[in-house]
Amino acid sequence: MRIGNANYDSVTDLPSSVPVFPLSGALLLPRAHLPLNIFEPRYIAMIDDAMAGDRLIGMVQPRFDDEADLVDDDMPDLCDVGALGRIVSLQESGDGRYLIQLGGVCRFEIVEEAQTGLPYRRCRISAERFAADLTLGSDESAIDRDALIRAFQNYLDANHLEADWKSVRSASNEALVNTLAMMSPYGPAEKQALLEAPNLASRAETLVAITEVELARQASDKPILN
Repeated sequence: MRIGNANYDSVTDLPSSVPVFPLSGALLLPRAHLPLNIFEPRYIAMIDDAMAGDRLIGMVQPRFDDEADLVDDDMPDLCDVGALGRIVSLQESGDGRYLIQLGGVCRFEIVEEAQTGLPYRRCRISAERFAADLTLGSDESAIDRDALIRAFQNYLDANHLEADWKSVRSASNEALVNTLAMMSPYGPAEKQALLEAPNLASRAETLVAITEVELARQASDKPILN
């Protein structure tokens, strides 16, 4: 798989330790792109170091379950699964920020957090469980594209939104599933479920199910007019 100027053909091409960027509600998936506005000094330092090295960082959500440590906002507990992204573009804003774009490479499991003394966090990771992420279109044929588009259309209609249907219809199944999952307006738990779905077909089914639940909730919240 090629992301930017780099090839990642197997998990042996991936590092065993990466800087991590904890960000609630953020979702990065293989071969999709995530724009980020980097402004905290510790993450500016992280991006500088990544650009001087392999350009890879790990996106991971802070834990949101009942067992999460909610005391330390600077060092929140992390979810067990994140996604590796390569910095494929970087723009300096002129006011101290970086505007970057990450290209999704592969999901990973956190093995342990490293003690480095750096201002940002690093973790040892393993991508073995998600090796199939590096294979393009490995299960695209299993996607129920019609059900996915129908759920998307219903959500748009319920929320009076529009879409670029030409782009939707021309997208590959993988691009369609992952783009809709990343742009979906759902919360951290739903985003983590989409990230951890075993494969593309399961992610599509999860996205449809979450959307149907949200539509049912919206319908039940509407006032009944006499």
